[in-house]
Amino acid sequence: PRQDPAIAHGSGPVRRAISAFHMPLFFYLSGYVTWLTGQAKAPPAAWPDLVRRRAKRLLIPFAAMGLLIVFGKIGAAMVMHVDNPPAGAVSGLGDLVWHTGSSPAGSLWYLATLFALSIATPPLLTLFRGRLAPLLALFLLLYWLPAPQDFYADRIATYAIFFGLGLAAAAAGPRWLAGIDRARWPLLALFLALAIAVAALPAWPVSTRLLLVGAVSMPALHAALRHPRLSSERLLTTLGRYSLMIYLFNTIFIGLAKGLMLHVESWNGPHFLIFAWVLTAAGVLGPLALKRYGFRAVPALDRMTD
Repeated sequence: PRQDPAIAHGSGPVRRAISAFHMPLFFYLSGYVTWLTGQAKAPPAAWPDLVRRRAKRLLIPFAAMGLLIVFGKIGAAMVMHVDNPPAGAVSGLGDLVWHTGSSPAGSLWYLATLFALSIATPPLLTLFRGRLAPLLALFLLLYWLPAPQDFYADRIATYAIFFGLGLAAAAAGPRWLAGIDRARWPLLALFLALAIAVAALPAWPVSTRLLLVGAVSMPALHAALRHPRLSSERLLTTLGRYSLMIYLFNTIFIGLAKGLMLHVESWNGPHFLIFAWVLTAAGVLGPLALKRYGFRAVPALDRMTD
């Protein structure tokens, strides 16, 4: 059975609805880009270089941020509230890469999971003679099979199907884009209906809601972002340029802001609305400021977070 992605941070209706589609959508987009860049169809001779490039892009930031979060939480826990602090340095580092269901840097799991899927896809497609149908069947089977919470195996098994659907969408090319454009409004209506149903029905099985809502969110939100009145090219370009930076550092800035604010007031009741705005701003603007005014002066860090 799938673990509820909202369990670790509460299970309110809004969080339950968001957790049912936001990470499936990210993996869909990752699979889409993986196909468009040609990485999914890389020949065997290119696999070593692919692994090297993917490790440089994904695992080095994972390791660097993992160390920063583990030791940062140990230090910060001495002066403020810290969510999911490690019991110690050794156990924290072990949970970061081994018992990953208890990782103190749980926000980094996407990087490790994407690395595994991106380097496994070319050999699997070669095995299946370039056919996506058996690859999708394998990924769907993995979704329903139990997987341990070690080495991110449960996350890989859960999100492989969404990554695969992204591959298939990109492979379909203009036919896919024309289809979702024609069905934009029905898709968005269905997506919103399912999100509301998930928010209102906490007993809905996690595996069902994640697969159903996640799969519908892909064409619905992709089509919405292709509509000029529903998105801003300038905003999306800016967020895209800083997406890795925001991903890596948003939880750190959110945690710092939350810890400081909890010294002043609790976040229960109406106070939560204030917390929500402040923490959202901290999670987006903090990484942008760090990138622009800090990392720009350090070329190695600047390149790593581009």
